[in-house]
Amino acid sequence: MPSHVTAVPAAPSAQAQAHFAAEFTFEADCWDVHDAFSRGEVDFVLLDVRSAEHYARGHVPGAIHFPHGKLVESKLAAWPADTLFVTYCAGPHCNGAARGALRLARLGRPVKIMAGGITGWVDEGFELATAPVVA
Repeated sequence: MPSHVTAVPAAPSAQAQAHFAAEFTFEADCWDVHDAFSRGEVDFVLLDVRSAEHYARGHVPGAIHFPHGKLVESKLAAWPADTLFVTYCAGPHCNGAARGALRLARLGRPVKIMAGGITGWVDEGFELATAPVVA
């Protein structure tokens, strides 16, 4: 009797290649975001889409606080239309990054998610910045 792992066969190689290659068009990982900031090669805008309280308690240094519900075209006017935005939230258990990414995509903005969110950032051993809570 096959295990649950092998009960459904793996995709053919060409299909698997297309699937995994496509993931890079939707996601960046914490390591690559950290590396870009460390090198001063930040060619994207990193958005923390969580609440003000969560952002204040700890966020990725260099991230802009921008709750996903406030992502509207008028508030994005400061950035050129081709600016890549990267959203993140608490982590894999949170869909805030996807909500923010969907809003940006609906506005025609290039967007990726930082896979892992804050949880992934901390798991990599990277430091968080804090800020005063804004009322």
